[in-house]
Amino acid sequence: AESPPAAEKKAAEEEEEEDDFGYRLFPDRNKKPQSFLVRSLFTFHNKCQLMLRMTLETNPYARLLLEALKQSGCTVFNDRHFSCENCDGCVSGGFDAATSQIVLCQNNIRQQSHMNRVVTHELIHAFDHCRAHVDWFKNVKHLACSEIRAANLSGDCTLMNEIARFKFGLKGHHQTCVRDRAVRSILAVRKVSKETAEKAVDEVFDACFNDLEPFGRIPHSKADARRAYRDFQNRDRYYANL
Repeated sequence: AESPPAAEKKAAEEEEEEDDFGYRLFPDRNKKPQSFLVRSLFTFHNKCQLMLRMTLETNPYARLLLEALKQSGCTVFNDRHFSCENCDGCVSGGFDAATSQIVLCQNNIRQQSHMNRVVTHELIHAFDHCRAHVDWFKNVKHLACSEIRAANLSGDCTLMNEIARFKFGLKGHHQTCVRDRAVRSILAVRKVSKETAEKAVDEVFDACFNDLEPFGRIPHSKADARRAYRDFQNRDRYYANL
């Protein structure tokens, strides 16, 4: 018979194998950080850093979220809260709640428009992490809510992006896209059944789909995002005068 410590260790290993919370998709998370010189030799890393800087400086979605995070007491720093890494081939980025760090998959993000969407998507997770007590690891409904918001507000489900995926629809298509992408995101990072993921999304969908903070509207385009950014700045000025 196994001794209690051995049994506990075995149980812990089995639990870890059962659900690694998506870390298998980001293998560089468990590696020793490379030196700047070594990383600089890889064009993927350099390109990732350049595209990230461009997004943070010029993209209205990202600029609004950075300002909202700062207003909420969670200032984001480029060198601390973003990390360009190699990832599994099926993902473009992720939010590591344990370190409050956004992972950008340098081997999978090749275009500036893609970087803009990934950074925005993950910054929405960071905003939710900052403003609410999100139980990312044990409460699948919490995860579902943030995934719904990220798909809804990041531009993931714009008409052009859906056409690029060869998905077409008219009435209710945006909601269908948001629901589908939220389910897919949950299945990518949690070892749960599709039925469990769909149930979690359905149970919180209405409330989380209609939670439009900090945009105040669903930004279907950069023009929408720019208007939302101006509204956010004006709202802050109004509150400041009260």
